[in-house]
This record gives sequence, structure tokens and C-alpha cells, in this order.
Amino acid sequence: MADDSHEPVAWPDEVDEILAGDLVVAVGSPTPKGGVALYSVTPLGMRDRDAGTVTFTSSLGFGRKLERIAADPHIAVAYHTRQHGHTDRRGVVVVQGIATVRGASDRERDEVAAQAAEHIGQVVTGRFWDRWLSVYYYDRVLVDVAVVRMLWWPDGTLDDEPVVIGTAPPAAPPVPQTPARDATTPRVPLRSVRRSLSHPHLLLGYVQSDGVPVIVPVDVDGTDEHGLVLGGAVPRTLPAGGRRAGFLAHDFRPELIGLSTATHTGWLEVDGGARWTPHTRHSFVAPPNKTLLLLGNGAAARWGYRRALRSGRDDIVRYAGSTLR
Repeated sequence: MADDSHEPVAWPDEVDEILAGDLVVAVGSPTPKGGVALYSVTPLGMRDRDAGTVTFTSSLGFGRKLERIAADPHIAVAYHTRQHGHTDRRGVVVVQGIATVRGASDRERDEVAAQAAEHIGQVVTGRFWDRWLSVYYYDRVLVDVAVVRMLWWPDGTLDDEPVVIGTAPPAAPPVPQTPARDATTPRVPLRSVRRSLSHPHLLLGYVQSDGVPVIVPVDVDGTDEHGLVLGGAVPRTLPAGGRRAGFLAHDFRPELIGLSTATHTGWLEVDGGARWTPHTRHSFVAPPNKTLLLLGNGAAARWGYRRALRSGRDDIVRYAGSTLR
């Protein structure tokens, strides 16, 4: 993929409306073994068309994604649903680029708070909440993604080739990866993965031949003893052979007051049809109650922050700076 010297990528108004309007997006980072870790974030509509960047924030208490970005800054961000967002324009936009993690200035923190109030409701304050949510709300960093390429499906389906904005995709598909032993044997109970299929948003991520992750929405026709049987237009859009691939299933309510997310790693096999086998699963459910949600977010962020600092993880220590409490 192009390096940091590339010219800023300019995108049209239709794409900008989607970038500004999605409440939740999917982010994909490469893993050391050549797969993709997927997780969902709230981008708050942050982007800079002149600079050619999109931005999201991360609490230092949820720093695993920062560790992955530090190890490999190639990243994909999928704007795939208008659910509870600020626009009803159709389309899927996948941003591919180079991520940089940096601390936020006081001015930027104020701007993020204003954006958060617009997208997910007013920030809760008070003596207890200021302390309890200090890591979750205030010990945050910004993740700027310098856009190198955008893949845009204007009608929101994968039936046609995407409109490419920026650098052309690699001409050659990624070569198949060497499977681990029993790669096509599920390593987590299939019943738990089947429960994830009730979520309206299902996405798959893998690494292209240029080392950059790509994320695509998928349809699931059913399950068999190997895992999920992918259907619709998905099989013909995926590279042939076997490879590590991440899977994300999620749902959320207005202002994120209530959400459910399940992230997985696994093995994708494409040979005429497409099957994905789950290897790991991590799920998170937040109740549809703002008080309980904030209590849980604060507890999880503080626990993750302290655990990272105790372990000496470089990503947290490097970015924490003067925000340490």
C-alpha cells in the first residue's frame, strides 16, 4: 500500500454524508498470524476532507486495539449501516488507510464531547460520574486514518463491483494461507455462534495481498458441522482458498443505550461456496439503561486501564502521558 507521502484522497458529497451519519462502524486490524481482528466503534462523524482523514476515539481502558495498531497501522473502517444514524442514504463505504494514534488537545477533547452529545447524547457529569468515567470519557486518544483507498457500493449490496476512490486495489488476490491443524473444526460451541446470527449486522474481515484488511457485509445461509455457510453475492467476492478471517456480529439501540457485540476469529474456506469456521469468540452485552450502561463502561475502562499499566504494555504507557490518574 502507498506510504504516508501519498496525496490526500478526496471523496464525493454522497460518501461524506455516510461518513458523517453512521452511528457505529466496524474497524479491522491485522493480527500477527495474518487474520483480521474486528471490533465496533462510534466515529462521531469525525473526518477531515481537506486532509483526507477519518478519525475515531479510543479509551485507554480499551487499549487492545491500540496495541494492534502500534504493531501494524494498516486498517479498514466499514461504514455499513444507517441504523439510528443521521442519514438514510444507502451505501456501504470501506475506508482503507494508515492509522496514527495521538493524544488529544484540550480543544479537541471539547470538540469530541460536542460531537458525542450530538450522536450519543449529553455527556453525564457530576462528582461521582466525573471520577467514575474519567478513564472512559477523558483518558482518550484519537486514531486518525489517512485514507489511501475507499471502496464504495452505492446501492449497499455487493452485487456489483465497488466504486474505487484513491489508490487502485491490488491486481492479484491474496494467496491462500497455510491452515493450522484442524482449521475447519470449530473451536467454540456452534450454538453460541448461531445466537450471533440474530444480530442484523454481520461482517467478515480478511487481509488483501497488499497487507491491508478489508471488511465486507455478509449473508449467512445456515450452519453445518464446519461453521457458517455464507450466501448471497458473498462467495464470488471473496478470494479463493483458505485464510484466517475475523467475523463481527452486532446490534445497537439509539444513542447506544443498549448494544450487543460478538467478535470472532476463525478460518475462511472458499471453493465454489464459502464457509467460515469459528476459532474464538468474545461477546459483550450492554443493558438498555443509561445508568447501568455508564456504570459498566466505567468499570470496564478502569479495569482495562489498570491491567494494561500493570503489564507494562507500551501502547497504553506511550499514549497516556499527562492523563494518568
